[in-house]
Amino acid sequence: MPTKTTQIPTTDGSADAFAAFPDDGERHPGVLMYADAFGIRPALREMARELAGHGYYVLVPNFFYRNGPTPLVDLPDHIGEEDRPALVRRLMPLIEAHTAELVLRDADSYLTFLTAQPEVSTGPVAVTGYCIGGLLATRTAAAHPGQVAALAAFHAPVAADGPDSLRRLTAEIHFGHAATDITPEALGGLNRSLDAAGVGYTSEIYPGTVHGFTMSDTDAFDPAGLRLHWDRLLPLLARTLANG
Repeated sequence: MPTKTTQIPTTDGSADAFAAFPDDGERHPGVLMYADAFGIRPALREMARELAGHGYYVLVPNFFYRNGPTPLVDLPDHIGEEDRPALVRRLMPLIEAHTAELVLRDADSYLTFLTAQPEVSTGPVAVTGYCIGGLLATRTAAAHPGQVAALAAFHAPVAADGPDSLRRLTAEIHFGHAATDITPEALGGLNRSLDAAGVGYTSEIYPGTVHGFTMSDTDAFDPAGLRLHWDRLLPLLARTLANG
């Protein structure tokens, strides 16, 4: 599976990024993948490669590029619960400074770059994200209704911008929530907002999971949760994108 590191021109500089895509000389649908707050690292590269193996060009930008190239903090090979508080304290100022305005400005640049790649086919794209990246994916999909056909977010604060933001969505959606992140009552409220948008969606709590369950390099990892993530994500992309 070919991979490369690249630079995405933006209005505020250049974002380093990772890309994975099939090595068959064909053009494939584009997927913009937003990492969690820990950023681009081996676990994320492996997820991008796996998704690319199903026939997609996957672009993973370093959305904290204004603060430097990835990795912005030294990460252990395995992020244990004892490591998380200190890492989150270091990353929280970056998260707070990454405003919705900056997210949308960057999203324009990311999508422009993605769709211009010679390996990417014409037509709609998908966005997916993890943790804070899921919120970025949701904001991107809401801002590009004519271009983003599919949105998937996992253990993500997708409702952080309020119900009106969700009602602007037009993409087909899957939200996979950690059991520790949302109550059944809050899930019902979120899903009513999606009903009001009139979009096709699934939005569910993954049983027995904790925040970060898709990330294989953390204590939060749940193999069954990751399998369910692929079981939901791959059919969504197959339905909405002209694969191949």
